[in-house]
Amino acid sequence: MRPPVAPPGWSRWLVPPAALSVHLSIGQAYAWSVFKPPLESALGLSGTQSALPFQLGIVMLGLSAAFGGTLVERNGPRWAMTVALVCFSSGFLLSALGAATEQYWLIVLGYGFVGGIGLGIGYISPVSTLIKWFPDRPGMATGIAIMGFGGGALIASPWSAEMLDAFGTDSGGIALAFLVHGLVYALFMTLGVLLVRVPPKAGATAPAEKPVAAAPAGPQVSARQAIRTPQFWCLWLVLCMNVTAGIGILEKAAPMITDFFKDSSTPVTASAAAGFVALLSAANMAGRIGWSSASDLMGRKNVYRLYLGVGALMYLLIALYGDASKPLFVLCALVILSFYGGGFATAPAYLKDLFGTYQVGAIHGRLLTAWSLAGVLGPLIVNWVSDSQESAGKHGPSLYGVSFVIMIGLLVVGFVANELIRPVHPRHHVPAAPRESSDDTADRAPDHDRRQSA
Repeated sequence: MRPPVAPPGWSRWLVPPAALSVHLSIGQAYAWSVFKPPLESALGLSGTQSALPFQLGIVMLGLSAAFGGTLVERNGPRWAMTVALVCFSSGFLLSALGAATEQYWLIVLGYGFVGGIGLGIGYISPVSTLIKWFPDRPGMATGIAIMGFGGGALIASPWSAEMLDAFGTDSGGIALAFLVHGLVYALFMTLGVLLVRVPPKAGATAPAEKPVAAAPAGPQVSARQAIRTPQFWCLWLVLCMNVTAGIGILEKAAPMITDFFKDSSTPVTASAAAGFVALLSAANMAGRIGWSSASDLMGRKNVYRLYLGVGALMYLLIALYGDASKPLFVLCALVILSFYGGGFATAPAYLKDLFGTYQVGAIHGRLLTAWSLAGVLGPLIVNWVSDSQESAGKHGPSLYGVSFVIMIGLLVVGFVANELIRPVHPRHHVPAAPRESSDDTADRAPDHDRRQSA
């Protein structure tokens, strides 16, 4: 299922909407919390149990992106988007069956395992193609697509809530909501499958635009060879630390702001806490397009210095003065979440700078295993510290002080790792292969890797 090659004069600006149709759909994952209370009530689950489908989904996102990255490069974006469509929608349909029969393991299997595979393949499906279409602005191009993943919850959260209000919050109503999700997302993602195009091998131009398919310049490194370089693992550590720090706030945002101002003269209401969560989602989305576009001007290493260095400063300000000023607390949290989103969106362009476009999608997939670890590590740190402090008789901001110090330390580790990143040594480069398409060269990468190993 190779995608059609764009004809002469075809506008490259049609590719980002194709990518957005997939990322806005799979971005529903950030709205899973809408289903937690109804599931807990209808199926008698604990909060930990109701979080399991989301946690498994994030783990499978990283694993499927890592193991499927080379297949995505070899088979192209249309194949990848189709696999994502089938898995993500099937996950909802299995979840609907599980809710209707009150078999929670089916919801975990459907949404977490099968749907998580769709998340991972869908997340990386347009990356390599976008970078090839926009060699002059790779940060902006990937930022547009990955912005959709951060913003998907802004659509899915109110939509899901309205369906649950209409259908009911018993097992039958939840099942019907899952069913509608699966069918509607399948239709929406089909738009991306039909619209996506790859650039011709050489010399293609869109009207009044630069050539987009000339032979790539700079280093070209295979996915197998990339993971043998210190640059890959330094960037892996950078992404892991940045995501851990961001998701630590995102996962516990509503109770966190409530706890910080519980004993103040103006405590935070439940509706205000929900509004704070919505603001964080908007900052996450805006950071993905804003900071990734800025990286085209500032440089990838400089923008990650901003994410990690200023992010640590924001955590320090919250720890020291956050309970004294709501605007300061909210502003610092918004900045941290914008860096969280920006880190995701800038990573593919950073990989392109280091390893070239040869198998950048496959390399990106392997990098996302950092997300799998961070998705568990961030919430674990914040929740474990909070529970421990509460058991010790503390309350309010004291519940989070230790976890904030840990987050500052992790961001410093990431900052140092970013400083250690240097250009990839030529011995890791693929000789002559950059002049061919990734679809043609992917199969020959192992031969090169064996020569390099020898």
